Amino acid sequence: MTSEQPQQQEQSQLRKPSSWSNISASKSSMRTSNPIRLIVDQLDPSQANKSKPLIPLSIGDPTVFGNLSTHEFVLQSMVESVNHGGYNGYAHACGYKEARSAIAAKYSQKFENQDGAFTDEDVILASGCSGALDMCLDVLANEGDNILIPTPGFSLYKTLCDHKGIETYFYPLIAENDWEADLSAMKELINERTRAILINNPSNPCGSVFTRRHIMDILKVAEEYCLPIIADEIYADMTFEKGTFVPVYQLTNTVPVLTVGGIAKQYLVPGWRVGWIVVHDRQGYFKEVRQGLGRLATLILGPNTIVQGALPKILNETPQQFYDDLNNSLKESADYTFERISKIRGLNVIRPRGAMYCMVGIEVGKFGTEITDDVSFSKLLLQEESVFVLPGQCFRMPNFFRIVICPPKAKLEEAYDRLEQFCLRRYQE
Repeated sequence: MTSEQPQQQEQSQLRKPSSWSNISASKSSMRTSNPIRLIVDQLDPSQANKSKPLIPLSIGDPTVFGNLSTHEFVLQSMVESVNHGGYNGYAHACGYKEARSAIAAKYSQKFENQDGAFTDEDVILASGCSGALDMCLDVLANEGDNILIPTPGFSLYKTLCDHKGIETYFYPLIAENDWEADLSAMKELINERTRAILINNPSNPCGSVFTRRHIMDILKVAEEYCLPIIADEIYADMTFEKGTFVPVYQLTNTVPVLTVGGIAKQYLVPGWRVGWIVVHDRQGYFKEVRQGLGRLATLILGPNTIVQGALPKILNETPQQFYDDLNNSLKESADYTFERISKIRGLNVIRPRGAMYCMVGIEVGKFGTEITDDVSFSKLLLQEESVFVLPGQCFRMPNFFRIVICPPKAKLEEAYDRLEQFCLRRYQE
């Protein structure tokens, strides 16, 4: 036996696990959780009133009730992509050039002139908008850094940050001011480890749409503190008044912006899982960030290639009437939701102006001792009336609940009739 053999045996012993109990999950996996699940698990649909069909106003999927469907042209574009035969292999990690060029052209239309036009080099495709958000957070922040995110806000933001060890600092949105951001509170959160401000406009869960003026005020904060913007604009142009949506990148030449979007909601195909990042950087501050995004793209090697192959046609040739009809349908549902719930005592509804959601405030003290917060309200509503809404605590907004306004009017009418009866039974002066 050589002198090296005992040393090798000793090292082998050190590497050998002492028992199966040493197998454990990673720290990143164990700190990952979805806040919605922790709350919704308390609302068991099996406990719904069996004498009344369940009406789920809780799921942010526009396809659930079957009344909202993508355009036939979108489906045909997918068929052509399949039959083409050239989109079955690996694409470039950032996506097919043709698909990225189509996205760049679509976003360039928002500029009044072509000085700020995007190119395919400014676009990275991702696995859904959530994948795009994941990449943005990953490229801008290290473990221990922090990101400013809205409250109420989409719970996935915190889930993604927790997984990466990024701290989340919540700036409030003011309900009585059409859910505009509290800019003073935002400034107070910023410190030397803040890496970006995340904006969601139009908003999930609020259904709000920021004005041009308010976006410019947020950009002033970003410029003052040299912070880039992550703009979650998955609901871009899904507004109830034409021209009310203004993308963040359109309003600045100085603040670098990572805009995320996708086809999930506007084209009513959330299961197709294609999203993107559009890089707006007129001053060259994102030189290294661009390199980082390119590297991150190689982890997954891009989203579904069949959908990528269909993207140019979908984005360029889908009839305008499809977009108009969808927005008109959502506006009708939003107006009806506001009108009906405004008349229910004990509830305070804030008119939605875009996206697919409505937030409703609860006067908790007016509903008796059984209802102490939004979770108990939602739980009893489910048990007694088989109407499923998401408690506001899912979005860090207690004593509110969120409604998805996508169902057909007849289904909304039935749901609001039941909600009204529930509140009438329990309301106390």
